[in-house]
Amino acid sequence: MNRAIPGPSALAGDFRRFVHLTRTLAVQEFKLRFFGSVLGYAWQLMRPLLLFGVLYVVFALILKVQSAPHYPVILLMSVILYTFFAEATAGAVSCVLDREPLVRKLHFPRLAIPLSVVLTAGMNLSLNLVVVLVFALASGVYPRLTWFEFPLLVAILAVFASGWAMLLSALFVRFRDLRPIWEVVLQVLFYATPIIYLINKISPQYAWFRQVAMFNPLGSIVTQSRHAMVDPTAPGAAALAGGWAYMAIPGGLVLGVFALGYWYFNRAAPYIAENL
Repeated sequence: MNRAIPGPSALAGDFRRFVHLTRTLAVQEFKLRFFGSVLGYAWQLMRPLLLFGVLYVVFALILKVQSAPHYPVILLMSVILYTFFAEATAGAVSCVLDREPLVRKLHFPRLAIPLSVVLTAGMNLSLNLVVVLVFALASGVYPRLTWFEFPLLVAILAVFASGWAMLLSALFVRFRDLRPIWEVVLQVLFYATPIIYLINKISPQYAWFRQVAMFNPLGSIVTQSRHAMVDPTAPGAAALAGGWAYMAIPGGLVLGVFALGYWYFNRAAPYIAENL
């Protein structure tokens, strides 16, 4: 009886090759996404802008449920950050299956596939943040030292998204029901994250929700981004969570998801081609 020969591991023993391949796949995907399109990148920007427009008109102008300095800027920035996470993770779910011919025929670091999806989403995020910056400056938001916090917050968000991307892409090879499940999870996360609403505006009788919302890494990142980039007088994530000690919870979740994602993907990588 012939036994299947395991395929390459997540990194395949060559880190430089892994980095080069990840970058190549991401750039290729980014270019192909707009190939033959007249408007090109404008279509990529249109989706978060339309979502921002609808949410702003409904919740700020019609229902008037939110009022804060530079609320449009806060809303646009939050939508852009969440769009990156949703795009990176949703795109990663089936990314290994989508490249089945490549996986079956070539020996290469498997981890390059899901992380290239995250990198492509990161390219879109970089361009979208330029729009946010222009919009913020035009709205009267001025540069301050706290802006230096923002790149770190984006890096933490990228680590969190990468952990989910690795885990979801490896699980989807065996469990094809994962795609609709994750779509529902993303919808829940959107409303559980303080994107539309401002967490400090919640009624004091629901103060416990403020703390719980900050335990969600997306919630703490979005809230701290508002504090750092737009309104330094607004409470930061640590203040809403109950102190810096409590920030160990979302921090631990980010590192835990990343470690779990890498461990499971590395464990499943040699058998991906066999299970497809």
